[in-house]
Amino acid sequence: MDPNTPSASLSPLRVVAGVLIRRGAVLAALRGPGRPLAGSWEFPGGKVEDGESDRAALRRELREELDIDVEVGERLGISRWSGGRRPILLVAYRCVLTLGEPIATEHEALAWLRPHELGSVPWAPADIPLLPSVERALSR
Repeated sequence: MDPNTPSASLSPLRVVAGVLIRRGAVLAALRGPGRPLAGSWEFPGGKVEDGESDRAALRRELREELDIDVEVGERLGISRWSGGRRPILLVAYRCVLTLGEPIATEHEALAWLRPHELGSVPWAPADIPLLPSVERALSR
């Protein structure tokens, strides 16, 4: 089997994404050069390690990627994507910023997007199915 071809027999990689909403806008992060899907926008987050809860993983990842602390709230949605080497199960949670200001330590750029701007950037494929839930959360 070609190692670059995804395998249906592989269990999905569990990934968490933080949906940080502030003043009617949501934080999006641009994947930088040299990373898979470079040039795509995503909700920041990352892999859940073995034995780690989604919430603990999301707090850890946002601290590492954005140098912030958050309170992880309600689950907003789940997306499944199998276009890479391994299938991904992406779980998005609403987050409240509790300490710090987001800094792009691992991304090329960050942007606060309003609902009408969500369609103006190229999203990573796994994040696209989450957009309707994010839009609803922005309208609350």
